[in-house]
Amino acid sequence: MSIRSAKAEWNGTLKEGKGVMSFSNYHGPYTFASRFEEADGTNPEELVGAAHAGCYSMFLSALLSNNQLNPESVKTNASVTLGKDDTGPCITNIKLVCEVTCDGLSQELFDELSQAAKEKCPISRLYAGSTATIDLEAKLLG
Repeated sequence: MSIRSAKAEWNGTLKEGKGVMSFSNYHGPYTFASRFEEADGTNPEELVGAAHAGCYSMFLSALLSNNQLNPESVKTNASVTLGKDDTGPCITNIKLVCEVTCDGLSQELFDELSQAAKEKCPISRLYAGSTATIDLEAKLLG
């Protein structure tokens, strides 16, 4: 299996500081404001969401392919909620909203495979047993 890496650097205090995250072909800024307010830049939760949406989409596509189906598209959006528990800030919920276009796919098989992908994709497994719940809204498009 592969090993992927990313890096981040933070300079300064929490509120006045700034940082940069880098991986593959991405290099972008993040700040307190981009994480906890509405400001330009990215934040760790967006990156978690992108990772989860991408992982879920690929995993569901693999499950469909393993059932001799040829998905036209698997589009997933992940909304990541940053909240708090007794020990501090934590991710409390990830909501996956997925739309699939795939000829020959029954609603029953779609429901089964979309749930299986939610439980078995590597990013979902990473969060199993954590502070985060994972919700899924999956729709099969005609």
